[in-house]
Amino acid sequence: MKRQATAVWNGTGKDGKGHLTTQSTTLNKTQYSFSSRFEEGVGTNPEELIAAAHAGCFTMKLAFNLQAAGFTPDELTTNCKITLDNGAITTSELSLNATIAAISEEQFAELVKDAEANCPVSKVLNATISVDYLLNQ
Repeated sequence: MKRQATAVWNGTGKDGKGHLTTQSTTLNKTQYSFSSRFEEGVGTNPEELIAAAHAGCFTMKLAFNLQAAGFTPDELTTNCKITLDNGAITTSELSLNATIAAISEEQFAELVKDAEANCPVSKVLNATISVDYLLNQ
């Protein structure tokens, strides 16, 4: 499987602007700029997209882990905070709120740890990854 996205940029790094389009067109000429990346401007930025990708990938991997262990979650909600520091993504902090009936804390922790290490986005990130979670039953 291959997926693709296209970035178009016009102008200088600080004063220019660009847009992103994904193969699915979920992003379709979505604006990004210096101000949307480093200030509070309108549009997206690469770090926000990495945060969305990591949250989605981790959550889906955990759902597959739970299914393989015989559990069906009522809901998994994951927030991801990416830190850009001195030109490098240094951390990805995942915060999970899970509602799953009849699973032990120990078994859940093991499945979370596996998802953290083995979702494809975790494998590609050269950053410190952490997960904290709240398990509701």
